[in-house]
Amino acid sequence: MARNKQQNDAGVPELQERVVYINRVSKVVKGGRRFALTALVVVGDGNGRVGVGMGKSQEVPIAIKKGVEDAKKNMFTVPLTPEKTLPHEIMGIYGAGRVLIKPATPGTGVIAGGPVRAIMELAGVTDVLTKSLGTNNAMNIVKAAAEGLKNMESPEQVAARRDTSVAKIYGWKEKE
Repeated sequence: MARNKQQNDAGVPELQERVVYINRVSKVVKGGRRFALTALVVVGDGNGRVGVGMGKSQEVPIAIKKGVEDAKKNMFTVPLTPEKTLPHEIMGIYGAGRVLIKPATPGTGVIAGGPVRAIMELAGVTDVLTKSLGTNNAMNIVKAAAEGLKNMESPEQVAARRDTSVAKIYGWKEKE
């Protein structure tokens, strides 16, 4: 069994993980309060694939492990330009959290708040401007950023929808 697992993992790029937020929650029962911990985790390969997950347990390491497993199940692809930025501006919305995501010129870096910075860096975006609006709840902000990145269209998708070429969208001179 271990042999098959090694074969499966050989072609998969190494995933980085980042814990964004750990929260202690309590449940009131007849005998008092029962405490648990939730962990919000982001995983990504730094090359356009990223995922967000939540884990809950009585202990921090187990909650983080469950969050990583959940994030790996919920991975998606982010369309990146050759300059490692995003193709267009978009607003991600989840609950009361809104995140404005704008592409930036090369050399700008990742200008983002803590929760959004984690998802952008692990997605492999090197130049981006973001602004968190609405709530400051880390979970809603991260999920809003993920929703915005999921809804982003690649230049090829936009060109196909408009029935034109990528060169015309970018204003490049077409090769004859």
